[in-house]
Amino acid sequence: MFFNLLIFGHDSLLETDNSPNIAKKFHAGHLRSTIIGNFIANLKKALGNEVIRVNYLGDWGMQFGLLGAGFERSGSQEKLRTQPLEHLFEVYVQVNREAECDESVHSAAAEFFRRLERGEDQALALWRQFREITVDEYKRIYQRLGVHFDHYSGEAFHQHQTQNVLDELMTRGLLKTTEKGTAVVDLSGAGDLSSYATLVRSDGTSLYITRDVAAALDRKQRFGFDEMIYVTDKSQTVHFRQLFHILLAMGHQWAERCVHVAFGLVQGMSTRRGEVVFLEDVLEEARSRMLNNMRQSSTSKELEEPEQTAERVGISALIVQDFRGPLMSDYKFDWDKVLQAHGDTGVFLQYTHARLCSGCDTGVLMVCRYDEVLLQSANELQPRHLVNFLLTLRYRHVSHTECFNPACPQARLCLFSAVRSVLANGMRILGITPVEKM
Repeated sequence: MFFNLLIFGHDSLLETDNSPNIAKKFHAGHLRSTIIGNFIANLKKALGNEVIRVNYLGDWGMQFGLLGAGFERSGSQEKLRTQPLEHLFEVYVQVNREAECDESVHSAAAEFFRRLERGEDQALALWRQFREITVDEYKRIYQRLGVHFDHYSGEAFHQHQTQNVLDELMTRGLLKTTEKGTAVVDLSGAGDLSSYATLVRSDGTSLYITRDVAAALDRKQRFGFDEMIYVTDKSQTVHFRQLFHILLAMGHQWAERCVHVAFGLVQGMSTRRGEVVFLEDVLEEARSRMLNNMRQSSTSKELEEPEQTAERVGISALIVQDFRGPLMSDYKFDWDKVLQAHGDTGVFLQYTHARLCSGCDTGVLMVCRYDEVLLQSANELQPRHLVNFLLTLRYRHVSHTECFNPACPQARLCLFSAVRSVLANGMRILGITPVEKM
């Protein structure tokens, strides 16, 4: 059995890559890392591998210094109890605005982060409060998406291990001090520092990559994985190239079995109210639009829980839209295309499954390529192969007069059941919950 350790997206409590807003509701920009990571985990498990799902939270760094300094200036514990995320968002927006014209705010942020790294009780207590508030929100959204994790981890869990990393790098002669007082690892191969990674700032505080090295070493020791897969956006490609380079330079050959699955950006995702910020806005929009489409459709059946069905179909539509092309590609989001009932969409996929569940007199094409498609998806870590296979799993009407063998109806029923099973299993691997009526 192959043991995969899957690190989801460096899903961040701190919106460091796509937005300046941190410690807030689940951002729509995190949808891709979540559903791609979920797909890879489902696929690996379906192929017989043991998979550990780790949500690695960006819960440490200078961003928390800025938020902490801002909260000490204008925060309210009372508001934090009654409207936690909204208040943290307000504080962060305000402190960023103040920082634009007041250099002392940056100094206060740096000092707050130094207090965190020194383990000062008051700063740590505030940090824990911010973290718990945001993690609770994340768990609620993950449950709505049908995603689960075996471990919640984060940069803070590995902060105390960074000194061991620096000591080992120093012992191996890999850590150099620059004229600016920063500590770096030379990646040039020629020893001229034409390419390097900075692991320590001039003020002595650690960086993201320092904690990532410590995290990778800790995971190998704790889990003993055969392969570790990171899922993040493509802007972090250089970061992971540097990370794997450093691990190999330290003598850890298992770093050759570390993989970065990168993905592009979604452009134009918005709701009727305008540009969207929170993922929950997207989920609500998908459910609302789908529910409206179902009510207007003459073919929709009477459902016991129409809103739940609309939610599942809406999420299916988002996933299939995201997975149709190469993950590295950016794509333009279009609600009308996403929720079309016909064509290569998640709505059509659910409609096909619902028809199969209704027992209509239908024949299907052979499904023997399913295993081949799963292996291709696993080898390339790309969901589009599975999506395209399921979307082209068309069926045709077969009349009884075409069958001369008395056993034909039973054979047709077996084939009918097989394609329904393949479709449902493939959808679940993609992270889609199949519906039986719509």
